[in-house]
Amino acid sequence: MNKVILMGRLTRDPEVRYSAGDNSMAIARYTLAVDRRFNKRDGEATADFIGCVAFGRSAEFAEKYFRQGLKIVVTGRIQTGSYTNKDGQKVYTTDVVVEDQEFAESKAASSEHGVMPSAGMSRPAAAAPAPSQASAGDGFMNIPDGIDEELPFN
Repeated sequence: MNKVILMGRLTRDPEVRYSAGDNSMAIARYTLAVDRRFNKRDGEATADFIGCVAFGRSAEFAEKYFRQGLKIVVTGRIQTGSYTNKDGQKVYTTDVVVEDQEFAESKAASSEHGVMPSAGMSRPAAAAPAPSQASAGDGFMNIPDGIDEELPFN
């Protein structure tokens, strides 16, 4: 079985390219900084920098919503490969091919880590709560009556 689950922060905005041909497909590459479980002897934190590649809709999602510093969770599989560079040297690669990706923290928490919210990350106006709404105190916001028909997941 080849299954990987990672949680980390994007080291930079995803790099997105499109395949050639009539049915071009989006291909997004990004690197996750994944904290290691144990620190160095001096207490300094360490991280692994893991390359990820997403295809199709997942790549388009990454292009639209992912930004440097954002904490995400990725599930996928490890894929190795090789190529010959321009100097004639063989280069070996290891990437995580993304099968699923999602946000690992709230928008407010990500902005504390230097991630600036973009217009693409905001919710649609129809589902946005009224400013005067009070939260229930459990971290969840109350949904007003009559908004059910505007939510995309009935």
